[in-house]
Amino acid sequence: MKRWIAILAVIAIAAVLPLLLSPTGYWIRVLTFTLLFAAMAQVWNIIGGLANQTSLGHAAFFGIGAYTSTILVLKFGISPWIGMFAGGILGGVAALIIAVPTMRLQGHYFALATLAFGEVMRVIANVWTSLTGGPVGLSVPFVPPSIAAYSFKQLLPHAYIALIALIIVTVIFEWIRRSAMGYRLRAIKENPAAAEVIGIDTTKVKLQTAVISGVLMAMLGTLYAQVAVFFDPDTVFSAASISIRVALIAILGGVGTAIGPILGALFIIPVEELMNDLFSSGAAGLSQLIFGVILIAVILWRPRGFITVFDSLMARFSNKARP
Repeated sequence: MKRWIAILAVIAIAAVLPLLLSPTGYWIRVLTFTLLFAAMAQVWNIIGGLANQTSLGHAAFFGIGAYTSTILVLKFGISPWIGMFAGGILGGVAALIIAVPTMRLQGHYFALATLAFGEVMRVIANVWTSLTGGPVGLSVPFVPPSIAAYSFKQLLPHAYIALIALIIVTVIFEWIRRSAMGYRLRAIKENPAAAEVIGIDTTKVKLQTAVISGVLMAMLGTLYAQVAVFFDPDTVFSAASISIRVALIAILGGVGTAIGPILGALFIIPVEELMNDLFSSGAAGLSQLIFGVILIAVILWRPRGFITVFDSLMARFSNKARP
């Protein structure tokens, strides 16, 4: 109960924070991407945290969602809201296609297979220039601002849409974790062979989880496209910028927990932006070097993630509250 009170407090702060920032400024953009990457890491957490399947190919679903909604706008004038659901369907189909042959793989074999799938999608997007624009990329067309057209003059609405998306995917994650599927996933995570012995269809449960994660990741791709306005295959299908980053956020925050990806995103995205702001004018790669050193230090300090800090604080407050 107390943990949920803390989560609601965090949501309340997140709801007020955009109002304190300039609606066209730099830091509301950082906040928007922080919320968006927290949502993306939460989606990865469904398969990576609950099923213990370390996917490095979620950029494939993310890119499919970004391209689907943008192409529908450019070629048919269809609202990105509708394109978001179309992208979600295609993302789910793509997740099913890659999950069927790889779900029986374990550990680094599964990670490498999903990484290869993401790279294949990046290459296809680069060479299919008639549809995707190739390396030149696509720009989201400017239309008169309206909610129906998912077009705004300022970043403030995008920040709230990203916050709502984060809340929705967190509720879905927590619902799965507490449901029968969540118990089956934890059994598979602990011992797949033993889970099969007690009657759990491990392949079916993993497929269901992969499709849910793929659908949600593709839908978040649309949100990214509408905020970024311009993107290319090397951006949305990037293993380093998307797949590995969302996995890192979830792991650093506390994999398998609802609040872990949120804590991870609140640390990684602002600190990365701050390092770029402070050191990007210096030697080439200096900001990324310093950021990497900070990440290594944090991982050595808290190998189980920021969730352990959160739990320690909650325990301390609980002890103080007792008479």
